[in-house]
Amino acid sequence: MNLDRRAALDLVSSLRRSFGARNDVDVAFFPPYVYLAPVLEACQGTSFLVGAQNASEHASGAYTGEVSVSMLKDLDIPCVLLGHSERRHVFGETNAQVHAKVRRVLDAGLQVMLCLGETLEEREAERTEVVCKEQLCEALRGVTRAELSRITLAYEPVWAIGTGKVASPEQAAAVHTYLRGLLSGLFDDSGAQSTRILYGGSVKADNVADLMAVPDIDGALVGGASLATSSFLPILEGALR
Repeated sequence: MNLDRRAALDLVSSLRRSFGARNDVDVAFFPPYVYLAPVLEACQGTSFLVGAQNASEHASGAYTGEVSVSMLKDLDIPCVLLGHSERRHVFGETNAQVHAKVRRVLDAGLQVMLCLGETLEEREAERTEVVCKEQLCEALRGVTRAELSRITLAYEPVWAIGTGKVASPEQAAAVHTYLRGLLSGLFDDSGAQSTRILYGGSVKADNVADLMAVPDIDGALVGGASLATSSFLPILEGALR
């Protein structure tokens, strides 16, 4: 819940000049609902993807304040971010709700950016793998092998989000490798290898290259550092080193 309309469009415009025509890195924006249409328009003619930060598990009806997947599809929004740690831990979304949302998005033919990750307490209790397995398996329950091609995972350790703490490349690698192994068991090796798994958690220009050098890390879900060109552009450039 950051930036206003002008700042959002200025950010897109600035990045468009640097990365809008490039095909060596994929860039996606997930603006607040009220700015989806103008940001989508500003990204026309570029390689940029625009997605929504959330969607309702309900198709329609008396759910004041919610936004349905069909509404997003009507705006030609191709992707929805689901299961973000703030949705889970601030707003109390359960694994079952995340699963229902994944199902809605996939049934509408859209893409899913699925977030998962453990809290500090869960990591210290050595429950990282248990928590990630529960979140992943419930979210993907009933998902077909064909549908997997429209899903991107984002591992975001809650203890590293906005705290300045970053999972070391070794810590991140361990979880990413574990998640890919889970995907292989749920689907097959080919599906697991072709699924992108991003890392999110205090990603900055000075750590992105080391993180992206990890074989099982395919990209980054960038938080606060994505709000200004001065901090986001170096991350995009650093990811290619």
